[in-house]
Amino acid sequence: MGLLNSLLGLYSLLIVIRIILTWFSSLRYSGPAQMLARVTDPYLNWWRNNFNLRFGFLDVSVIVAVTFLSLVQRLLYVFLRSEIITLGNILAIVLVSVWSIVSFIIGFCLLIIVIRLIGYLINCNIYSVFWRAIDSISQPLLFRLNRIIFGNRIVSYLKGIIISSLVLTVIWIGGRFVISFLASLLGKLPL
Repeated sequence: MGLLNSLLGLYSLLIVIRIILTWFSSLRYSGPAQMLARVTDPYLNWWRNNFNLRFGFLDVSVIVAVTFLSLVQRLLYVFLRSEIITLGNILAIVLVSVWSIVSFIIGFCLLIIVIRLIGYLINCNIYSVFWRAIDSISQPLLFRLNRIIFGNRIVSYLKGIIISSLVLTVIWIGGRFVISFLASLLGKLPL
């Protein structure tokens, strides 16, 4: 079990290295990158092909795939540590793993919105490639958030971006405490 746990950790690390290498076009087709692709892409492609985990430009299949490996590692760790796995422990681990995916997405969205807010406040060149990329992510996100928060009322761009960032911050921080509390309750269940 310990060896399997270590192998899963190593495989997760290889996936992260593979993803980082894709960010650099000069390294993307190098020998080590191709070798990593042969090892990691079948697993990542399984997640991409079997689940619709693409939201606009954002593909969260890698996050879900690595989180699943982390979930299995946590279960193995609990089994190795206590030699007993209860349903409460399993539910707590699953809850924390799902929250880690949701938390990452909320944090990423919050980061994009805050970057856009800063760009708006300093009145930067919105026609640069960087700001077009930020806008391609932030505009649909802000549209959806503002529809949820304000309904059909029309609000100013600045008010919408500030309120959206505040709501995401409250959800991100509050969710962390709620999930920790629920996980501790589930972990104590003698199921």
